Amino acid sequence: MEIILYLSVAVIAIAFLVLVIYLSKTLSSLQVTLTSVSKTLDGLEKQLDGVTKETTVLLHKTNALAEDIQKKSESLNNVVGAVKEVGDSVRTFNGSIQNISSSVSQQLESNKEKVAQAISWGNVILELREKYKQRKQAPAQTYTAEDPIPVPSKKRERARS
Repeated sequence: MEIILYLSVAVIAIAFLVLVIYLSKTLSSLQVTLTSVSKTLDGLEKQLDGVTKETTVLLHKTNALAEDIQKKSESLNNVVGAVKEVGDSVRTFNGSIQNISSSVSQQLESNKEKVAQAISWGNVILELREKYKQRKQAPAQTYTAEDPIPVPSKKRERARS
C-alpha cells in the first residue's frame, strides 16, 4: 500500500508539474499580451497628446476668428449706418429738387405771358438786325444799267417796327 501512496504522490507531483508548466506558459503569454497592450497604450497616449495640442491650437484660432468676425460685424454695422444716412440725404435732396422743380414750374406758368413777350421782342430784334445787314450789303452791290436800283422806303420799315 505504500506503493500506491508513493505512486499517488508521484502522480500528484507530475500533475502539479504539468500544471506549473501550463501556468508558466499562460503567464508568459499573458506577459507578452500585457507588453503589447502597454506599448499600444503608450502610442495612444502620444497620439492623444498630439490631438490635445491640435485641439488647443484650433480652439485658439476659433476664438481669434470669432473675435475678428465680431470686429468686422461692428465695422459693417457702421458702414450700414453710413449708407442709411446717405440714403436719407439723397431722399432729402430729391425732395428739395422736387420743390425747386415745382417752384420753377409755377414761376414759368405765372410768367408765361412775359416769356412769350420776351420771345416776341427777341424775334423783332433779330428781324431788325437782318434788315440792317441787308441794308449794309445793298450799297456794296454793283448794278448794271438794266437792273432797277432798289430804293428803300422809310415809311414801310417804320410801319413794321
